[in-house]
Amino acid sequence: MAAKTPVFFLSHGGPNVMYDLNHPVYKKLQGIGKDITTKVKPKAVVVFSAHWQSEGSNKIQVNTKENADLIYDFCGFPGHYYQEKYPNVGSKQVAALVIDALRSNDIEVEPVDRGLDHGVWASFKVAFDPEENPLNVPLVQVSLFSSEDPYQHYNLGRAVASLRSRDIAIIVSGMAVHNLRDFRFTAGTSRPMPYTISFDEALKDAVTSLPAEREQKMANLLTRPDARQAHPTFDHLLPIFVGAGAAGDDVGERLWTLKEGSFSWAQYRFGEVGAN
Repeated sequence: MAAKTPVFFLSHGGPNVMYDLNHPVYKKLQGIGKDITTKVKPKAVVVFSAHWQSEGSNKIQVNTKENADLIYDFCGFPGHYYQEKYPNVGSKQVAALVIDALRSNDIEVEPVDRGLDHGVWASFKVAFDPEENPLNVPLVQVSLFSSEDPYQHYNLGRAVASLRSRDIAIIVSGMAVHNLRDFRFTAGTSRPMPYTISFDEALKDAVTSLPAEREQKMANLLTRPDARQAHPTFDHLLPIFVGAGAAGDDVGERLWTLKEGSFSWAQYRFGEVGAN
């Protein structure tokens, strides 16, 4: 059986993650990035971010732009945030592989020219510092569906799972717990909200369950009483469904977590580093 790259879920936070060098997640993202560049050594990266949902509930979009600009999809930050750069190179060839994989699994797909949103470039600037740990391989972003259907996103992951046998790493970027509405109540304190604790542990239990049970257990998360507290909208949670679908029979592992206010920074991996 061909070796497969592992799948990673990054909790990325806001664009300020790039500047908060003393926050514990900064070094964790750096460590994950170092594992990818020095141990996984993929030939390309395909990434799904919470901040790109397609325009149609049954359609996926694939970025075919070879030099993607950055999308500054946030507001209220200092001016220098909107001057940030992240060097990246796309690949029409890798994008074509993604498109073929989706079409062969009966998923409607549309190639587009698009920039990279901050769910990609802000977290990647920490994980793959252009000076200290550059990625140096093609990067292709793929959208989520516009729906909040967990099974649809799990199947999206299944559709691209074959890329892992072609030395292409799949990274999904979101947040384990993400409630911006409550941020104003928790700013300045690290004490987690009760739902942050309960949902973060429920997510771990579901993601790290046996692969045969994982899809249903993860889908059940969305019907929990604390689900809409942890995620008023599910866009930051859906990427891990894509990652779990792409993982196939590989077991999920929570690499690290930090429950902080109305956020959880949990980071996950499916499959083993060094198995590729």
